[in-house]
Amino acid sequence: MKKLEKKIYKHLKERNWHHLRPSDLAKSIMIEGAELLELFQWENLSLEEIKKNKKKIEEIKNELADVLTYAFEMSVLLNLDTEKIIHRKLARVNKKYPAKLMRNRIQEPGTENEYWRIKKEHRKRGK
Repeated sequence: MKKLEKKIYKHLKERNWHHLRPSDLAKSIMIEGAELLELFQWENLSLEEIKKNKKKIEEIKNELADVLTYAFEMSVLLNLDTEKIIHRKLARVNKKYPAKLMRNRIQEPGTENEYWRIKKEHRKRGK
């Protein structure tokens, strides 16, 4: 991940973009995220249907690359350890949404309520 972060910083510096404001990057992430979302507007294709649609996959790859690039740029310019913050977030999500509960919440009656209880509790604590 460090190699990618260095490459991104070099890309920014070569273009004199290494002083971008975090607010502009956040806006760009959301704009590109909306473009990604737009690819799914008016349809509700399954994972397998999308995987079979080569044109859709190419469009997704392009928009997802934009979102990820801006997100990495923000992380790099703020001197964050991208890998560390992702691992930390995954650890919190693993604790917040235990795999067994999430895996079984559709099949086992009553577990859906447990999911919402956990979500509500974590929101009260501020994530």
